[in-house]
Amino acid sequence: MLTIKTPLSFPHTQEASLFYPERRSANRLRRFAPEGTRLDSRFCGDDAGGCVPIAPRRRFCQMLAALGMAGMASRASALPVHSPGGKAPLSDIKLSPAQSRALRAWIVRIAVEQIRRAPTPRWTHRDCAGLVRFAVAESLAEHDANWRRAMGLAGRLPPDIIPEASRLALRHRWKRPDGSVGAYVNAISLVQENSVFAGRDARQAQPADLLFFDQGAEQHLMLWTGHGVVYHNGAPPRPGDNGLRASTLPALLQWNDTRWRPDPSNPNFAGVFSLAFLS
Repeated sequence: MLTIKTPLSFPHTQEASLFYPERRSANRLRRFAPEGTRLDSRFCGDDAGGCVPIAPRRRFCQMLAALGMAGMASRASALPVHSPGGKAPLSDIKLSPAQSRALRAWIVRIAVEQIRRAPTPRWTHRDCAGLVRFAVAESLAEHDANWRRAMGLAGRLPPDIIPEASRLALRHRWKRPDGSVGAYVNAISLVQENSVFAGRDARQAQPADLLFFDQGAEQHLMLWTGHGVVYHNGAPPRPGDNGLRASTLPALLQWNDTRWRPDPSNPNFAGVFSLAFLS
């Protein structure tokens, strides 16, 4: 049984505060780092695909404004944006509705298992975006007996109906703000470069959709499971606390720190986003 916990106050929820430990104000965050930029080595691991700082945010703000979300657009002025100049996005790959339902089920199952059974050693980059990247990557892996044993999964599992060509084209291949593709993107790039806006009513979210919050210099993702959310709070692990959390939507809507409520009236809640390759 999945234990439901209320969220923390997220003192360390997003890569922005880790790339820039001095917690610079959002309007001082640089664009995609030029050569020679000194970056935090914690994000240069084998699953990071290179050190990538926070991306520019203008286009995200323009998108919100175009949707008539003037208040949110004003708040999102701190979000960095970069237009890669006409390169075809990876989101041109589109799974069928049946394939999307199967992949959504896999993503949710793998993410929930990290809470139910404790994080697998296979997941090395642990933060809110890292949970999403890991769940997607393992959902697109070949689910043979060795994989299932390594993941500790047994019993009834979602169907494997995604063609191998599509799996290989999507796995570890996230679009980055500079137009390149790789295994690592941060939270804002997951939303900005690899997702589509689905609305601001969390009740309309589909399984594996992302709830995105912007606090100016910090952002945060939660993964919708169909019954609630799971997420990593971004804090370093400590005895008895691996940073993973789960919550129901009613509990989130009543959370005492209103910045983290997925409510359309909350200017820090950017909305619900679906991964672009899902139907």
